[in-house]
Amino acid sequence: MSDHDLAARLAREAGARLLALRDQIGMASYDPADLKAKGDAAAQQVIASRLADLAPRDRVLSEEAPDDAARVAAERVWIIDPLDGTREYAERDGAGRWRDDWAVHVALWTRDAGLAAGAVALPARNRVYVTGGPVPPREEPAPALRIAVSRSHPSDLVQQVITVLGATSVPMGSAGVKVMSVIDGRTDAYVHAGGQFQWDSAAPVAVARHAGLTTARVDGSDLIYNEADPWLPDLVVCHPNAAPRIWAAIAAARTSKGIRQ
Repeated sequence: MSDHDLAARLAREAGARLLALRDQIGMASYDPADLKAKGDAAAQQVIASRLADLAPRDRVLSEEAPDDAARVAAERVWIIDPLDGTREYAERDGAGRWRDDWAVHVALWTRDAGLAAGAVALPARNRVYVTGGPVPPREEPAPALRIAVSRSHPSDLVQQVITVLGATSVPMGSAGVKVMSVIDGRTDAYVHAGGQFQWDSAAPVAVARHAGLTTARVDGSDLIYNEADPWLPDLVVCHPNAAPRIWAAIAAARTSKGIRQ
């Protein structure tokens, strides 16, 4: 099994477990906090147990497990977010249906290649995006850009970027869902500056790079993974032909008074 296939398998199996858990608990009288906790734990258990069986020598950095200091010196590290968008996972939409804008992130970092493989599952949409496969064609971005943003707390910087561009904001959950929306062509960019960790962006960035998208931090520097500090607070993913406009808008926003990253 290739690393790409393993990443996809891990994401798919964790997603299936999360869907089954929601079905088991049901909508009738569930406790959102309890569902969130059980979802995080169930997805972590699936991925951790599979990695223990299939890649026992690899190290793991997970949102839902204690950090392993030895990973920094390791050759291979799986960076995972077993349930990205825990809030959305335990919520219903305006029509009373379970929300579908949550994801499972599985990425492999290697010392030689950096982000070497990755998969992002959107289980409620029955989709798994993975590195190593064919790259879907992309349409050119429209003159009026569409920017994926946090549905609950877009940062001052992001709101100013949208204003500078005259862009349309498209609110949604999980970082993985936002990045996959750029791959699908439903949006043209995802700009985030409100704080994240390595597990929030590793798998989405791996898949986005495979799809030929531009990925960087908001200052244009590289996104670096398997650092000792898991904090990696900002991210830009965009269609390459939209990149000059995005960077110009970020520069304008960052020099505006009162705008925080």
